[in-house]
Amino acid sequence: MTTAGGTSKKTVRWPILAGTVIVMIGLGTIYTWSLFNQPLGDKFGWNVGAVATTFSIMSFALSLSTLSASKIQEKFGIRGLLILSAIGMGTGLALSSLASALWMLYIAAGILVGASNGIAYMTTLSNAIQWFPERKGLVSGIAIGAYGIGSVLFKYVLAFLIQTVGVFQTFFYWGVISFAMIGGGLLLIRKAPLIAAKKDSSRAAAPQHDFVVGEMLKTKQAYLLFFVLFTACMSGLYMIGSVANIGTSLARLDAATAANAVALVALFNTAGRLVLGALSDHCDRLKVVAAALLVTAAAAVTLSSAALSYPLFFICVSGVAFCFGGNITIFPTIVSEFFGLKNQSQNYGIVYQGFGLGGLSASFISGLLGGFVPTFRLIAFLCSIACIVALTLHAPGLETARAEHKWRRKQLQKLHVH
Repeated sequence: MTTAGGTSKKTVRWPILAGTVIVMIGLGTIYTWSLFNQPLGDKFGWNVGAVATTFSIMSFALSLSTLSASKIQEKFGIRGLLILSAIGMGTGLALSSLASALWMLYIAAGILVGASNGIAYMTTLSNAIQWFPERKGLVSGIAIGAYGIGSVLFKYVLAFLIQTVGVFQTFFYWGVISFAMIGGGLLLIRKAPLIAAKKDSSRAAAPQHDFVVGEMLKTKQAYLLFFVLFTACMSGLYMIGSVANIGTSLARLDAATAANAVALVALFNTAGRLVLGALSDHCDRLKVVAAALLVTAAAAVTLSSAALSYPLFFICVSGVAFCFGGNITIFPTIVSEFFGLKNQSQNYGIVYQGFGLGGLSASFISGLLGGFVPTFRLIAFLCSIACIVALTLHAPGLETARAEHKWRRKQLQKLHVH
């Protein structure tokens, strides 16, 4: 089978996936931000919580920038967009090395780095999925898994640099590293043609046409998918981000043991992206999402009501991390199967706002409810509702087709009786 340009897919697709992995690892380095909170606080006497707000700004800028990613790609092409992303991240981190006030850090690291990261994340992921329409779940898992691996690998690299050259020089080196990885990876990446996916009778959710954003927003499925993703991200990000605190306050662990659990949970998060992403190519994707939400709900109930030993605590938080990683991997593929591959970047950019809003709202909700226990109970309730939604959700037009089929079958039965 050949692409639109007549090139064999087997000779061009795997290098493109390799380039995607390199870019995603470079982008995933932003999840090492927590390493910088204490050193910056100590350097300037800033409140550590105020420094940590930089990452919240970064995450929100990342999520919001995905809305403009497709327009930037249309104007500059995917390689041009990735060049802009590499320059933006490199410049933002270099400027962070010169920051002497929090507002400078918020703009350079929060807004510039976050926005540059978001446009590259969305387009690189969507492009990879379009290159492999018959392996969407697996490829999404590899790409998003690489994003997670970036944070695990560079946690050690950047921690070493902070110890040896200082926090500000580390920002500069980090900018050079991210620029080199994104710039190197983009040399292997090409824009995907629209390759027709193999017909699969088990995938009844295949869209009859490619929805533009305006059409997608007129369907109830867009809002229900947003709710499910919001719930998965709010619960997953909150519990993963609070692993150490949950361990010390609820499981009565010492600080060192709780900190070690953080690294192990990160590995389960990455494993979930690979395992559930690949599994979703062979099972109903929404049923996989529903099962992951059910596990998250069960973990939240356990954390809020049981006497936690270390094994029980670790099973719960690692299970949540595994399921969260899987859910955010499967969702891009679900959106493409509901609304088509052609406008995947724009459509998923809208639904993906559930990730940014979920992450932002988690801490706010926890503060409003008064701590872990009531927050976990709310998470269990929302995940149960989202599980039911996922099990009953169908692609646009599928309900109509099923209703017509059911009506015709009844008519045939009546004719047979008479």
